[in-house]
Amino acid sequence: MPDRCGFMPANRYPAYPLWATLPLTAFVAVLVPIYWQAHGPGNFLWFSDIALFAVLIALWTGNRLVYSTMAVGVLPFEMAWLVDFLAGGNLIGLAAYMFDDEMELHLRVLSGFHLVIPPAIIWMLVRQGYDRRAWWVQILLAWVVLAASWLLTPPEDNINWVHGLGEDGEQPLPPLVYLGLYMALLPVVVIGPMHYLLKSLFRR
Repeated sequence: MPDRCGFMPANRYPAYPLWATLPLTAFVAVLVPIYWQAHGPGNFLWFSDIALFAVLIALWTGNRLVYSTMAVGVLPFEMAWLVDFLAGGNLIGLAAYMFDDEMELHLRVLSGFHLVIPPAIIWMLVRQGYDRRAWWVQILLAWVVLAASWLLTPPEDNINWVHGLGEDGEQPLPPLVYLGLYMALLPVVVIGPMHYLLKSLFRR
């Protein structure tokens, strides 16, 4: 059982089975240099990439707050990506690039980590429960990541859609007005409802 801070017993590392922990560790070790070269370091600001690293940390440490933070803020988008992927990328377009022959095959294969994140987080929620502090941690994290995405990455990359919804990033509002609304609405539309859902479904 985890302790009061959300950690599994300190004498058990990794906290999760080796059959899950070691393959994902090796996968991330391969993904990071390839993504860095192909997309640049700013690509790791994507919430999905952050969720991948968080899942890996949770596999090793069993930290409940780490994966709960991803569950309350990133899991809904990852579920949407998964549904769109199963629909061939034609439903909402989130996973459309996975079927784009112009993107190199090995990059699309590596992007398959999106398929792993939802079941991994749900597995952790079932196994350890939901940390109710996660909602405010995710709000602070999201604001920092969105601000960093806007300040540190090119507008054409549109990391985390900070310059407009969708791949093209087209929107009629002034850039800072759009960003401010985005940061204000995310806790109300996504994080808050997910917090109440998760705390009702999973134990502390």
